[in-house]
Amino acid sequence: MNSLDNRDVISKLDASSMLKLISGLPDQCREAGEIGKRVTLSKPGRRIDNIVFAGLGGSAIGADVVRIYLQNELKVPVVVSRNYTLPDFAGNNTLLFCASYSGNTEETLSSFKDGLARGTFIITMGSGGKLKEQALKNNFKHIDIPKRFPPRTALGFMSITVLVVLSRLGFIKSKDREIEDTCSRLAELRDKEIGADVPFQKNISKKLASAIHGRYAIVYGTSDSSEAASIRWRGQIAENAKALASSHVLPEMNHNEIVGWEFPRDVLKDIKVIFLRDKNDHPRTQHRVKISMDIIKKSGAEIFEIERKSGGLLARMFSLIYIGDFVSFYLAILNNIDPTPVKCVDYLKEELAKI
Repeated sequence: MNSLDNRDVISKLDASSMLKLISGLPDQCREAGEIGKRVTLSKPGRRIDNIVFAGLGGSAIGADVVRIYLQNELKVPVVVSRNYTLPDFAGNNTLLFCASYSGNTEETLSSFKDGLARGTFIITMGSGGKLKEQALKNNFKHIDIPKRFPPRTALGFMSITVLVVLSRLGFIKSKDREIEDTCSRLAELRDKEIGADVPFQKNISKKLASAIHGRYAIVYGTSDSSEAASIRWRGQIAENAKALASSHVLPEMNHNEIVGWEFPRDVLKDIKVIFLRDKNDHPRTQHRVKISMDIIKKSGAEIFEIERKSGGLLARMFSLIYIGDFVSFYLAILNNIDPTPVKCVDYLKEELAKI
């Protein structure tokens, strides 16, 4: 029996039930949609020229999903700010989403304070903490997210809820049908292709985790559809599997990084490369992907292509993300480590608290 098919091995290592949390994403997305519908909202009452999402880590990746998914529909620019301060253009005509799952992320709290001083229209999201306190104190809407999740497992809340809110505020059309399609397809993908009960020989994520185990992985997405997914893969491999990986996007990667696939030759041949593809990608970008793979193959690196062809764009984006979430979990098991703890992050916060 392959170790990834051994539930006893998995249960012993997965002390904090990360598998259960990852497996629950389809239900979480449905719950997130309901949260978005229930929250009481007031329209800004002013012209909105731009939307800024302030957040870090697992609380920011949802904003990346929203940004990529809506880039051809939203009529105002969207920026994801991962810093202590907001971009200089942010002001009275900015809709500012401050997202912190814990509610205590210091960069996001700083961004909230910055947005308050600039007169932005603020909506906050999280499970409580100082962010909620500050939002209510200053009469801004706070969207409550359930408390039972590590931030990186709250992707549905941090993205689907925002889509519903943006729809209710009149920025986009209703996404109810697309959200339901996404939930159904994620459940089917889990049960038939990537979940723990799907045996190794039929399991996309188990096979890929095994292939990249002990190797450095590079994940390439595209600006049209899979940029957020590539960022998510890198983050999940780091947090869950405690392993380094990198990500980049095409066509930008073709103007710099592609040249680096020559040295050091003894290292390049051991790298595993994952291309996340989508039928929505620009035709020229699709050609670029094929040519890039030809160039990379010359280094000896092994290449994997992942694409989901059915369903709407939201479902396809989430499916690519979901495959990667399970890859990161299985890689943690192969690394003989509990995927949930993030000791380095905890240490960083403790040290920063002393300053």
